[in-house]
Amino acid sequence: ADVAIRVARPTQPDLIQRRLMTVHTHIYGSLAYLERHGVPQTADELDRHRLIAYGDDPGVPVASLNWVLTAGHEDDDARSLRKAALKVNNVFGMLRAAESGLGLASLPDYLGSSSTRLQRVLPNLEGPTFTTYFVYPEELKTSKRVSVFRDFLLQKVAEQAVW
Repeated sequence: ADVAIRVARPTQPDLIQRRLMTVHTHIYGSLAYLERHGVPQTADELDRHRLIAYGDDPGVPVASLNWVLTAGHEDDDARSLRKAALKVNNVFGMLRAAESGLGLASLPDYLGSSSTRLQRVLPNLEGPTFTTYFVYPEELKTSKRVSVFRDFLLQKVAEQAVW
């Protein structure tokens, strides 16, 4: 690939990198799910809800994707890890599962807030953030197609209100 979007700052010295955005995460649930199971008012109430988590794959793209499983618990809390009702190894799959009413999911705001079928719960409880980067090899720094795509991408990112 000529270019990439990475969810962590690259360490390779031969890559040109440009910060794209900081992604925020919150907990979302479908209106149907919330009508059936109620809207949690505190992080402790997540213990009584069905939670959708990222799968057990050791290659989790962002280590903090499953913060919903420990939200509100202290590190030394014996009940520190909640059980997930569903594990999906794709963030878009987590979005669709939440929209279908299968449970609550921690989602990036660019997905959760843009869905008309989801509502943010515990709005004052924000999950971890992560920064994304647009990267490409140094030898492509004069490439017109890379610069046109970079400028297009930066314009589209700037147009979004969720960053």
